[in-house]
Amino acid sequence: MKKLLSLALVLGLVLTMAIPSFADDAIKLKLWGSQEDQAMLQEMVESFKAAHSDETFDIELGVVGEPDARAKYLEDPEAAADVFAFPNDQIVDLVNAGALYEVTINKDVIVEANVAGAIEAATVDGELYAYPMTADNGYFMYYDKSVISEEQAKSLDAMLEAAADAGKKVFMDVSNGWYIASFFLGAGGKLTVEDGKQISDFNNEKGLAAAEAIKAFTADDAFITGDDAILTGGIGDTIAAGVSGAWNANAIKEKLGDNYAATKLPTFTLDGEQVQMSSFAGFKLMGVSSLTEYPEEAMALAEYLTNEENQLKRFELRGMGPSNIKVGQSEAVQENEALAALADQANYAYSQKEVLGNYWTPAEAFGTTMEARDYSKNLQTLLDEMVAAITAQ
Repeated sequence: MKKLLSLALVLGLVLTMAIPSFADDAIKLKLWGSQEDQAMLQEMVESFKAAHSDETFDIELGVVGEPDARAKYLEDPEAAADVFAFPNDQIVDLVNAGALYEVTINKDVIVEANVAGAIEAATVDGELYAYPMTADNGYFMYYDKSVISEEQAKSLDAMLEAAADAGKKVFMDVSNGWYIASFFLGAGGKLTVEDGKQISDFNNEKGLAAAEAIKAFTADDAFITGDDAILTGGIGDTIAAGVSGAWNANAIKEKLGDNYAATKLPTFTLDGEQVQMSSFAGFKLMGVSSLTEYPEEAMALAEYLTNEENQLKRFELRGMGPSNIKVGQSEAVQENEALAALADQANYAYSQKEVLGNYWTPAEAFGTTMEARDYSKNLQTLLDEMVAAITAQ
């Protein structure tokens, strides 16, 4: 009897060891996204799981916004997310660091589904390294129609004058390198990447003229700066117009009501002539970590989160402009004033992929000095210092 009992115990143990543990079979992935996108991403993740019910996914969401993705990933690659969103100006640095898994599944489908600019933004040295998610990472001008006319909105000088006459302000975050580049690029300045190095000529004669324009703008009594909260909170009250992106469209439209308007950036005075302000053409992308334990499944998740259905969801829930061609051609997107203004400004935009990490802090420092109206150093000296820092290796 004891022998039979022992045999049964042994057989039971063998069978237990032979039966796979379903808990251990779960495909564990970590996904990063901004705080504002968490609820939307959770909904998308549940839909992804339902669409892949033949597999067991354990997907953990983490809060890391697109602007912080590169720094957070490089801080500890092994602890980073398997799938994460980032702006396209980070892609060169991420690829150079070996951080991104090359897109190897459904590449042709992804290329065909998205606008050419977004695919270019996700490509490095001819290889696709990310999934286009939005085509709205750019900026334009919002304005209050009760203060500024459509004609006045074409010129920065005219906008400042109209705002001043009404006792109001024109907003721009000049201490942000993303926005201040509008003057330098509009003046014909160069910001490119050559052999992995940042190249800039913002301190040449044209750059100096652009700096004079920035100085005049920030010294104007009608100028105001700050973060998004200053713009969205003040427009319609103390602010008559402001430079921002599509992410603030709903808040600004709610404040302005029937007086809501959006258009491309205005012209500014450069050496006595009117010159169109430029901008960066930015795209938000989704990448897969090169260290992921499940590359195929991570790619499937990244592709799903950026597909036609979910780009439409991003537009409907968050007002994000799609890179997906079909969604971009939809009536709802075509009638969106903010996205129409962004599309108009795109004719004067430069690829943000040509911007490396070295650019941002020096440009911010120059803009901060202009906002503070600190003229203890002449403009040429400030520009030389800025460019030296931008191009330092």
